[in-house]
Amino acid sequence: MPDLYSNLNLIVRWLHVIAGITWIGHLYFFNFVNVPFQAAIDDATKKGVNPQLLPRALWWFRWGAMITFLAGLILFTLNYMYVPGVGFGPTSLFSDPGGATPFTSRAIWIMFGMLLGTIMWFNVWFIIWPTQRKILSGQFQGDDLAKARKKALHVSRVNTYLSGPMLFGMLAPAHYGALNVVTLIVFAAIGALAIWGAIKSSYSVGTSV
Repeated sequence: MPDLYSNLNLIVRWLHVIAGITWIGHLYFFNFVNVPFQAAIDDATKKGVNPQLLPRALWWFRWGAMITFLAGLILFTLNYMYVPGVGFGPTSLFSDPGGATPFTSRAIWIMFGMLLGTIMWFNVWFIIWPTQRKILSGQFQGDDLAKARKKALHVSRVNTYLSGPMLFGMLAPAHYGALNVVTLIVFAAIGALAIWGAIKSSYSVGTSV
């Protein structure tokens, strides 16, 4: 691929994927590993472990989310809103003037994934991270601390459930393509159900060797 566009597309796609692995990997670590672990230890242990563990994990978590988000916007522009040699504007991957809808099935899939990914990014940067930062700096005590932990957990759970359907939205454009309402609902349900099963089993798996 000697042209600049193709090489840039590959580099941005690689950045989007590797940052996404970092982000979602930490999301799953928090929900499948850390939440059961935190429930099993007392407050004294939390005070010794969490200041060393959580700031590091949260750093990779939030910046993985940010880089995934920004690289995703660039990648979307390169593939759906830019024609090499022509300029910016909807491409054939995005618009379908002769179809039942103004968008291609591929574009609907990716916009579905982008919508869920944007919600998840917002939750990380504007709810989960600010709340965890205040928890770790000791700004909450007593009932306020319990409420803050519950809030962060609740929003993190929302992100975890959204991640399953979101990943279908990201993978389907290039590997599946076809789309109708039933297909969208079925794949979204499969993704959410898989996450539900992982969360339910997270308190029991891995407790013995």
